[in-house]
Amino acid sequence: MTHLEAEWPLYEVFVRGKRGLNHVHVGSLHAADDQMAVRHARDVYTRRNEGVSIWVVRSADITASSPDEKDPLFAPAGDKVYRHPTFYDIPADVPHM
Repeated sequence: MTHLEAEWPLYEVFVRGKRGLNHVHVGSLHAADDQMAVRHARDVYTRRNEGVSIWVVRSADITASSPDEKDPLFAPAGDKVYRHPTFYDIPADVPHM
């Protein structure tokens, strides 16, 4: 670990392009504070004037699911029968159901 990595926190950088609707993760960088992270992200990841918005988030503040949890985390909730429309009477005058 370098001296810089030991002193400055790691930030994850997300950029929204001119043609995009979503912010996309483009990389990481170290910075002394949030404002410096935004400036460095602008300089490093939007050099060709391709971004319209930048988000920087401290890596330590991100909580993510594990790929190993994919099946139980994203599986449909079969035990929640109230979510299924079989228990509801649909009136005859309701179109497109």
